[in-house]
Amino acid sequence: MNLTHLIDLANDSGGTLYLMLVLLTLALTVIIERSRYLSNMLEAGDHLIRLLRSRQGEGHAGLMEFSQKHPKLPHLNLIDAAAGASPAIRSDRGSMDSTLEEAVMHEVPKLDRSLWMLDTIITLAPLLGLFGTILGMFNAFSVLGEGQNAATEITSGIAEALLATASGLVVAMVGLVFFNSLNSRIRLVVHQMETLKVMILNRSDTTIQRNLQSAA
Repeated sequence: MNLTHLIDLANDSGGTLYLMLVLLTLALTVIIERSRYLSNMLEAGDHLIRLLRSRQGEGHAGLMEFSQKHPKLPHLNLIDAAAGASPAIRSDRGSMDSTLEEAVMHEVPKLDRSLWMLDTIITLAPLLGLFGTILGMFNAFSVLGEGQNAATEITSGIAEALLATASGLVVAMVGLVFFNSLNSRIRLVVHQMETLKVMILNRSDTTIQRNLQSAA
């Protein structure tokens, strides 16, 4: 099967194989971008939690250095929220918990940005493949009146038409595997932020909480 034959198959599918290639490219773009983003975020989040657990977390110098190295890390917004809270809020655990939970909820939608595109591709690709197969079937059965070779051409055409369905399933399966993997990483990031929230609350009466304000 050479390139010319593949182009002929794509043309016979009514253009659906070209659309499938676009969907695959879009899916891979989302997968690569989100994978790198979430992997870096998980690594930085683990570093921040270890920093707060260590003795370095008792001073604001380590936090200052970390925030300069990872200025866009969403975990830092919890520290900013804790540092920017009024003394009355910091002295009340319930109010502080609500403030930090609000900061977490504000960051969650940013984590799954673009994942709706991957979810759509997972659903759309098999349907588009089925549509391409139906168009291919029309072309295959259009040779019924062409004589003795009609049966051979029909079976060959059906096999070629099924390529659209196979392509759609491959795109959907690849997308589904990485979609679940990315969702798992998002849950880990949210868990990191929840852990950080509890750490800040538990240290609200210690030097770490006071230094959070000076580090902001």
